[in-house]
Amino acid sequence: MPKSFDKDWEKVLWKKQPFADNHIPRQFLSALRRNVNFTPYTYWPLVLLSCAITQHVATIFIFLATFVRLKEHMVDPRSLILISVGCFVAGYTIWSWGNHTTSKEDRYANHLKTIKSSILIFLALMSLSPVLRTLTAATSSDSIWALSAILFVLNALLADYGVRRSYQKLQEGLTSVLSMNAAISASVVLASRLTADIDVFALILFSVQAFALFPILRHRLQVSSTLVQFLMTFSLALIALALTASLSWTVMCIFFIAFFFITFLAPAFLVWAQRYKNEIRGPWDVATPKVN
Repeated sequence: MPKSFDKDWEKVLWKKQPFADNHIPRQFLSALRRNVNFTPYTYWPLVLLSCAITQHVATIFIFLATFVRLKEHMVDPRSLILISVGCFVAGYTIWSWGNHTTSKEDRYANHLKTIKSSILIFLALMSLSPVLRTLTAATSSDSIWALSAILFVLNALLADYGVRRSYQKLQEGLTSVLSMNAAISASVVLASRLTADIDVFALILFSVQAFALFPILRHRLQVSSTLVQFLMTFSLALIALALTASLSWTVMCIFFIAFFFITFLAPAFLVWAQRYKNEIRGPWDVATPKVN
């Protein structure tokens, strides 16, 4: 068919046209568009977003260092219990201070509910500590180390690192719940390697603070100032470095490399790689219906 008749061609199926089925009009590529919805990233906003991942990884290393100290009797479990309770009180105070959307009566009711729930969890963990201590008595330690490593990797991969605005309601997704369950399960199997009930209780209480409650506070603080984000990130990183340095220089180096890569190198690589992004849109795309 002569190309002079291309202007009579229409992109419809219901109309019979004098063109072959594989006909390509001359103006086919005239509507080609590249990177229509592409928004280029900049380096420092990506570094700020990566702080949530760094904080989570630092929390895992802090927990593992605490477990080793409990196992080697390098820390008093009573001190760890006091630290966990103090962190809970400080975190709940920060959470309550940033919650201005409820009335005074509702805040008072929430405080009472939180106190009751905390006491119940405290007593439940205390009563279950003897059971948890002997939970994996018939399992070898090598299997426990491998299982806990896999669970912590799942915890890091499935954790929710998204940013929620202050007006958005906190609602945990499926991956967040699975992430928390993986971390608590890893804590339980590690706690079964301890020798005293109070050690088990202190470790499980600390794991609840680190993997169940701290992510909630982290989501609240993510909408705060940039300075708060950086201070919290580097504070957790320094604590993790200090705790791991006295135990193993190899582990400390692994954490430092992970911290530097996640916080600084990965955002730089993403900024560099986006120059090669080439999303093509054209008349071959599926039509999007527009409803008035």
